[in-house]
Amino acid sequence: MILNTRDASAYFTRPDPGKTGLLIFGSDAMRVALKRQEFLKALLGPQAEEEMRLTRIPAAELRRDPAMLMDAIKAVGFFPGPRAAFVEDANDNVAKILLDTLVDWQPGDAQIIVTGGDLKKTSKVRKAFESHPNAYAVAIYDTPPDRAEIERLLKDAHLSCENDAIGALSDLARAIDPGDFRQTIEKLSLYKLSDPSAVTLDDITACAPTSTEADVDDILHVVAEARAADIGPVMTKLQAQGVNAVTLTIMATRHFRTLYRIAANPGAPVYGVRDRERATRQSRAWGAAKLETALGVLTDTDLTLRSAGQNAPALALVERAFIRLAMLGAQR
Repeated sequence: MILNTRDASAYFTRPDPGKTGLLIFGSDAMRVALKRQEFLKALLGPQAEEEMRLTRIPAAELRRDPAMLMDAIKAVGFFPGPRAAFVEDANDNVAKILLDTLVDWQPGDAQIIVTGGDLKKTSKVRKAFESHPNAYAVAIYDTPPDRAEIERLLKDAHLSCENDAIGALSDLARAIDPGDFRQTIEKLSLYKLSDPSAVTLDDITACAPTSTEADVDDILHVVAEARAADIGPVMTKLQAQGVNAVTLTIMATRHFRTLYRIAANPGAPVYGVRDRERATRQSRAWGAAKLETALGVLTDTDLTLRSAGQNAPALALVERAFIRLAMLGAQR
């Protein structure tokens, strides 16, 4: 069965121990891992590994030893409580093993928890979980946590938050990676350890990361400051360092979204950038209308990079998009 995003959020906090299993998949490995951790903690409790109620099986090992998963779900534990067998990084290379195990699963067996990457609709693993009457499949999209999830994270960290601070955390969640955002919440909980008052904007400013990708900052500022002539040398340097084209596009999109938020809401706190004053100056120079156009260019570039029929060099496509953006930013 397929769980949509809203129902999945509720299910991850209150799992059904009687289900056969769960598939969690998506293109962002960090988001998938965080959701898997959240689900397993809710299903098994915090002591599952110490009590040997959780068996971890990398897909590569399962492929070499297909009996591992069946042995794991049928094994009787020494400690009471629900059990799970977790298969990591699954794809169609282990599809037959997973399908056979789903068929042979019986009530009382350990749940089968599987994570995978960006599985296509034709994936046998995905089809098996989506069509199973007692198992779920959940797609994790590259979207930041919503207000409800942020409030739940704060509650888990024993934090309360002022209304304007909640808005600032929402902006921060859109600007940084989900793992970095959770680390920020953990940092806030330590920062407020002996302070029972609500989290304020000043607290968030003190704990928020100052930058996301330092190596990519150079090209982001070159593009945002319309220095088209400098794009080539910086791109050559980044290519030599092995920076991925998709990574460049994602980071550029985040930077320009930050600039757009600043332009759309002047005076609001700025998070997720190393130099807040510099980002503010860039935002003023662009204006909201041109920033919308820039985000459209970056979205089109990202779609082209992910297209199956794309044959042009990826970094060349990104460099061309950056030059186009720099020329757009230079227009007055």
